[in-house]
Formats: sequence, structure tokens, C-alpha cells
Amino acid sequence: MRYYVLDRGDQLSIDLSQQFHKLAEARGMQLDAETPEIVVSIGGDGTMLHAFHTFIDRISQLAFVGVHTGHLGFYADWQADELPALVDYMCGRSDAGARRAKIVKYPLLELEIHKKSGTTSHIALNEFTLKGIDGTIVIQIDINDETFEMFRGDGICISTPSGSTAYNKSLGGAMVHPTIEALQIAEIASINNRVFRTMGSPLLLPKHHHCDIFSCKEQRLMLTVDHNNYPIDDLVSVRCQVSDKKVSFARYRPFPFWNRVRSSFLV
Repeated sequence: MRYYVLDRGDQLSIDLSQQFHKLAEARGMQLDAETPEIVVSIGGDGTMLHAFHTFIDRISQLAFVGVHTGHLGFYADWQADELPALVDYMCGRSDAGARRAKIVKYPLLELEIHKKSGTTSHIALNEFTLKGIDGTIVIQIDINDETFEMFRGDGICISTPSGSTAYNKSLGGAMVHPTIEALQIAEIASINNRVFRTMGSPLLLPKHHHCDIFSCKEQRLMLTVDHNNYPIDDLVSVRCQVSDKKVSFARYRPFPFWNRVRSSFLV
């Protein structure tokens, strides 16, 4: 098996990364930074986001595994003291016998950003946010090419189902099971008066729908795609829709989504 490890950079994660390499080498696994089959993220959810974007061009050809050394670890199935068991499972040498990983796939968010200076495309695992640098923003939101609302406020968050447990949750958005291929629109501190009227409630759009966000004045904006920030002062519009691509996670033992939510937020 070809693998790669990406760690958070703190001493514990570095030590675990070195331990993993030794265990993997002893079992004949091949370290491959270019074409791995499995990418092991050792750290927190931020480390998993970094791993995802590092291999964004190959996400259809690999799967991710998370080892938790961070604060939340929503994407992580394994604890720091479980590396030997993880490597055994990956090599099919566990006490339970050979076990193939179950590959689960999560929907992703596709973005097409139109600026006066050109067009760029991005894929998000968690969310896309649009905020003002100097103050509130003024934007028009269209759904399926029909004007939906004129928004004024701190910003907008567009999340994936797996990202619905992140920033979206803090904005009062719903947590969505990742088998539901949808995107969620949540407002960030909207202003409602006789000029600006917004829905004031999160919206779910199915895969065959899309939304467009239009900048309605000259304004300095901060676009954030997961953990990556892009300051922009010439935005024209952003098209958001569920991507045809999905991210794959290798599950070597059951960890249902709602169990993951409960262990992350309630236990």
C-alpha cells in the first residue's frame, strides 16, 4: 500500500508521524508523496483540511484517515495511542483478521469566482465564506438564476454537509448528514430594515440547484475557502453548487455520522 502522512507540526504529532513511518516500513508499506492511496492526517480538523487541499488534484484517487491530536477531531477516527492498530488494519493484519476499509464519500462544494481580473475555481470540504474587510457587505443572492434577496450584513457562509458541523453550526445552521448532497446558506449578522430584507434563516439547496452571489458595490472582501483566505477588491460574482467530485474517507471500523456528532459536541 502506498501512503503519505501529513501532521500538524506540534511535537506530539511529529512524534506520532515518525512512529507511523516505522510501523508502516516494518509492514512493507510504501511512502509515496506523489501518488498515495491513503493519506493519514495526524492532528486536528485543520490538519485534515490542509491534507485535503494538498491533494485536491487527486481526491478521486485516494482516501483519507484521521488521527486525532487536536482540539475537536471531527474527521478523525483514531486516537494517538492507536497507531499500531491502525497500521495493522491498513495492512489487513488485525486481530479481527484481514478487513478491507469501507470507503465513505462526502459531498464537496464547488466555487466559480468571477473577478474583473479573471475567473478562478475552488473546491471546499467544509465551507466558503464571504465577509467585508472594512465593514458590512452588500450583495445580491440569486438562486437558480432568479433574484432571491439583497443582503447587507457581516457576511455569508456556504457549507457542505460535513462542514455543517463547523462554522455553519455556530451561525445557527442545521447539521446535515453527508449522504444528503446539498449546500447550506447561512447568514452572518444580517441587517434587516425597510431597505434590506433577508430570509434570516439558513437554506438548503439540493445538488441540482445553484446560487450566485453578486457584489453590489465597490468593496474590499475576504473570501475564505476552508482555511485559505483570499482578499479581493474586484469581485463580480461567485457561483456555488454541489461538486460532482467527492472526498473519500477510509473507515476500518464503524463510526456512524451521528455518533461522530455526539462524541464531538455532547460527550
